[in-house]
Order: sequence, then structure tokens, then C-alpha cells
Amino acid sequence: MTPGQQHEATVAEEMLIHAEGKALIGDTSYDANWVRESVRKLGMTAVIPHHPCRKRRRPPNRRFSRLRYRIECFFHDLKRFRAVATPYDKTARCFLAVLQVASMLLWLR
Repeated sequence: MTPGQQHEATVAEEMLIHAEGKALIGDTSYDANWVRESVRKLGMTAVIPHHPCRKRRRPPNRRFSRLRYRIECFFHDLKRFRAVATPYDKTARCFLAVLQVASMLLWLR
């Protein structure tokens, strides 16, 4: 978690150190050339939608488009929980607990 005034992409380099798998899925805030390059250096595929302000768009990755759609739907549903959309919790541990409970409720639905 970052402070409210700090953009989350500023800590992307620290998060990428711990990344594992074949693909890295992120939202439009991570659509930067340096993030995509770092992901490529790790041998992963960047599954990141294009930011609306980007002038040159890359061709969409058809292989992960269905997975990305399902994940975007999940995050949309997750943000419908007020405690997730507006994190009032003071610690990362409490916010993680809220995320876990909301995810379980969505899974049981």
C-alpha cells in the first residue's frame, strides 16, 4: 500500500522483484514503457490495458484477453464493497483482511 498522495506505480519496481509466473496482470496505471520493459526482462508477458492518453497503442494480446476480462470483472465486483473502494484501514494487515473477506463473499456468491 502506498500513501494516498503517492501513485502506486512508483513502487512497481519493488513489486516486480517478487513477481513469478508467465504473465503480469495490471491496470492502466501500470501502462508505462519502463514497466513493460521490466516485465519483459523477467521473461513474463505484460497483460496491461492501454492508458486512454497513450498515443501509440500496442496490438492486444489475444492469448490473455479472456483471462484479463475475468480479472477485470472480479476487480469491478470487489470495488463495489465500500471498505475496499475507500480503504479506511490504517494498516496493510487490516486492509488485506478486508480484501480476503470480500473475495470470499464474491467466491461464495
